Amino acid sequence: MTFKSSQKYTAEFTGTAFLLATVVGSGIMAERLADGNTAIALLCNTIPTGAILVVLITMLGPVSGAHFNPAVTLIFRMRNEISSRDSIAYTAAQIAGAMAGVWAAHLMFGESLFQLSGKTRTGGGQWFAEAVATFGLVFTILATLKAKESAVPVAVGLYITAAYWFTASTSFANPAVTASRSFSDTFAGIYPSHAPLFILSQICGAVLAYILCRWLLVPADGKA
Repeated sequence: MTFKSSQKYTAEFTGTAFLLATVVGSGIMAERLADGNTAIALLCNTIPTGAILVVLITMLGPVSGAHFNPAVTLIFRMRNEISSRDSIAYTAAQIAGAMAGVWAAHLMFGESLFQLSGKTRTGGGQWFAEAVATFGLVFTILATLKAKESAVPVAVGLYITAAYWFTASTSFANPAVTASRSFSDTFAGIYPSHAPLFILSQICGAVLAYILCRWLLVPADGKA
């Protein structure tokens, strides 16, 4: 492993860890302070998540591309912008980082470190919502890269903020996020057996967005 590779993998681990610490930690804080008002709790979970994405992508984009998401890494592999070796290492770093972030949130809020979620998230509407959420995320990334690369951090943060509210699933849109949240029996959790179909839906949505962007974002003369 080269020094540059180790920097990239560490960036993916650290960024994903902070993302999950924010998602789970703000969910715990929101639920404790909202006094049973789920709408307020969701809003208080949404804002920190969108905000931290802007920060993390701005900071770590120049190091690793700031994927923090195996579905995003898959798309950049399909675009031949990342090697197979790096894509596997990125995914491993993202999953490990996601778990570290969940555990950090548990420790900060005095929760049991090891948990399994009992929160039900299943059904056709939820699965379709995850496909839509991930389609929109990948579409946002690829289209904004084409239009104005420097705007990607803000565009992604704003998209996820919106998608929390317009999707029935509250927009997980990330296989590493989904898998790790199944180990948190908190506001942000998902029952472990419900996670696989969320992940499948996310991958389908990401690939469909890639297919659309391959056509939509090519100039009329067909030259990249």
